[in-house]
Amino acid sequence: MILGIETSCDETAAAVVTDAGRVLSSVVSSQAELHARFGGVVPEVASRRHLELVSPVVRSALEDAGASLDEVERVAVTQGPGLVGALLVGVSAAKALAWARRLPLVPVDHLEGHVASLYLEPQPVEPPFTCLLASGGHTLLLAVRERGSSERLGTTLDDAAGEAFDKGARLLGLGYPGGAAIDLLAQEGDPEAFDFPVARVPGLDFSFSGLKTALLYAVRELGPDETDARRADLAASYQRAIVRALVQALHKAAAKTAVERIAVVGGVAANSELRAALADAAFAPLPLCTDNAAMIASCARFVEPLPYPRYRDLDAYASLS
Repeated sequence: MILGIETSCDETAAAVVTDAGRVLSSVVSSQAELHARFGGVVPEVASRRHLELVSPVVRSALEDAGASLDEVERVAVTQGPGLVGALLVGVSAAKALAWARRLPLVPVDHLEGHVASLYLEPQPVEPPFTCLLASGGHTLLLAVRERGSSERLGTTLDDAAGEAFDKGARLLGLGYPGGAAIDLLAQEGDPEAFDFPVARVPGLDFSFSGLKTALLYAVRELGPDETDARRADLAASYQRAIVRALVQALHKAAAKTAVERIAVVGGVAANSELRAALADAAFAPLPLCTDNAAMIASCARFVEPLPYPRYRDLDAYASLS
C-alpha cells in the first residue's frame, strides 16, 4: 500500500493506493470557500489551513481504506511545483510519517502526478500518448512515452487556462473558483455571440492574457446593465475561445510527435465543453481532475523511492525548472 499526501495549493488531500493502481481511498478537503472572499488563493492562509487539516485528512484516508499505518509500505508526497509554504506542510508530514515507521519516501512532481491519474484502475491508460495538462496553475503539452516521465512540448507564456477561467469569472461577477461557474453559466448562452480572439503563438505554446483583456474591454463597453443581461453569452463565448485554443494546440502536438492518441488531465479536464470537443481523448476521471493524493500515490509507483533515512533533507520546490 502507498499513502499519498498532496498540499500543493488549496486542497489538503490524502489517499491510499495499491501497487496495482487500485484506489482504496481518496480524501480531499477543499479550501475554496475559505479563499472565495479574497477572489483567489492566499498562500499564507492556505499554509495555515493545511497545518490544521493534514493529520485528520490522513487519518480519514486510512480509515476509508480500512488500513492502518502498519500496512503502509511507502509514503508519497508532492514535492513541487506549487505554493512553497503549502508544499512544506505536506513534505514535513510525509517525512515525519515515513521516518517514524522507517519507510521509504517518494517525492513526486505534481505535474507528473496529474498524468499518473490516467494510470489508475478501473480503466488505466497505457502510453504512449500526447497529453494536455490544464489546471489553475499550469497549462502544458506533454509527450508521454512511458509511465513516470514525460517530455514537455509547450507551455503557457502567461496565464494558465484555469487561471484564465478564474479571472474571467471574476470579471463577470461569478466569484471563485471560476471554472465550474463559467462552465455552468455557458450552457445557457450563445458561444458565437462574441468573437473573442484565440492567440496564435509560435510552436506549441499558449497565451491567454489577450483573451482576458478582450473580455475586460467587452464588459466595459457593454456597461453593468447590458453585461448582466448578456452574462451567459459572454461566459459561453469566453469558454469557447479557451477550449478552441486548447483543442487546436493538442491536435497540433499530436501531429508533430506522431503520437496520435491524446489524453487530458488537470482541473480544466472537468470542463464539459472541452470533453465534448475531444470525444476521442482519454480523460482523467472527474474526481481525479482537480488536485488529489490518489494521483500522487499513483505516480509513486513509477518513481524511485528514497530509502530511510535519506530523505531527511528533502525540500519542496515552488517552480518548474
